[in-house]
Amino acid sequence: MTTEQLTASEEEVIAEINENNVDFLRLQFTDILGTVKNVSIPARQAEKAFTEGIYFDGSSIEGFVRIQESDMRLVPDPETFAILPWRQKDGNAAGRLICDVYDTSTGEPFEGDPRRVLKNALERAEELGYTINAAPEPEFFLFEEDEEGSATTKTNDAGGYFDVAPKDLASDVRRDIIYGLEDMGFDVEASHHEVAEGQHEINFTYDDALSTADNVATFRTVVRAIAAQHDLHATFMPKPIPRINGSGMHTHISLFTEDGENAFHDDEDEFNLSETAKQFLAGVLEHAPAITAVANPTVNSYKRLVPGYEAPVYVAWSDRNRSALIRKPAARVPAASRIELRSPDPSCNPYLALAVMIHAGLDGIESGLDCPEPVRENIYEFDEQKREEYGIDTLPSNLGEAVDALEEDEVVYDALGEHVAPKFVEAKRQEFEEYLVDVSQWELDRYLETY
Repeated sequence: MTTEQLTASEEEVIAEINENNVDFLRLQFTDILGTVKNVSIPARQAEKAFTEGIYFDGSSIEGFVRIQESDMRLVPDPETFAILPWRQKDGNAAGRLICDVYDTSTGEPFEGDPRRVLKNALERAEELGYTINAAPEPEFFLFEEDEEGSATTKTNDAGGYFDVAPKDLASDVRRDIIYGLEDMGFDVEASHHEVAEGQHEINFTYDDALSTADNVATFRTVVRAIAAQHDLHATFMPKPIPRINGSGMHTHISLFTEDGENAFHDDEDEFNLSETAKQFLAGVLEHAPAITAVANPTVNSYKRLVPGYEAPVYVAWSDRNRSALIRKPAARVPAASRIELRSPDPSCNPYLALAVMIHAGLDGIESGLDCPEPVRENIYEFDEQKREEYGIDTLPSNLGEAVDALEEDEVVYDALGEHVAPKFVEAKRQEFEEYLVDVSQWELDRYLETY
């Protein structure tokens, strides 16, 4: 390929690299399961990375390509440059650039790249005249490590919701995580101890959907790295401890028009929601079972999605309580009007999860779906008969059911693209089948000596 000239933003990155004595760059991307991968290069190769890309073997990456078509190319996005706060040593530093993946055989963006899948969703929104903002609320647990440095499920505090020291012993860890996030360009709004012992939440500000997905991937990396400096293990596993609240990633989303107006807001509506917002909301409800396979992608996700632990399992919306799948949060100003999908968990691939939410909502707009009435009562207190009277369905109860729903839903399946969709289904089918033939410690404790 021909070498291109550096853009102004690329030149700015190279200047920052020189000013901060960056010696290595991590070129970051994710596989289809959301695992962050990176290729490390000497910082002196930055110009080559921008103008030519960096080649790598894609056959070893989950869900990418076959052995016979393995060469892929990473093209860094200069807007994502950040210095890694935990990797500054002896006057030198390491930098990070999030990359788009290109197919070397065609020279085109690789459709198996999750970031490309999200960009496709945003392009569809743009064709309809919208940009999309999103804000996630990822929760996580902090556990102690054993003598070998392996993770345990022993929490390092006995705190609860919004507790402070001495019960919340992790406040210093959260502080260091926040400093690290801010060093990487995050605008952190708040942090607090969550409901369960050892559980925490750090919220960062609304942003465009692509930046938000990049931020979630970065957030998980930063939290783990800085927790490790405190000899703690941070996990985004949805339900690491039985019979207590699991970790969710409630996701706020809204659409804006080309002139910068919030397309979800309507002063005249009882709920301050526009017809566009209601159609988008109806689309998400319509496709919620299939979305669940992507937003709750592990066997363990469904240990969280059960009644009784504040996790949403009922396909409904409300402006007053958190028992419904979608909540309409109060908004002080029109620009803040949004909906909150409460089912996703932080084990999901943020690019794919946002992509299917967006496609589902846009389908609601394009199809002119009617939004059901909000449920203002506590659905957790409904019996099955009352839920049937209200027409309230439930989310899939396990990963197998969710994948079935995904395969049956053309809108959500197609949202993942021809490359990602079948490979994602294949991976999740295999995961669920392996789970079904395994024997848990609970079964051994329950049955081994009884029968």
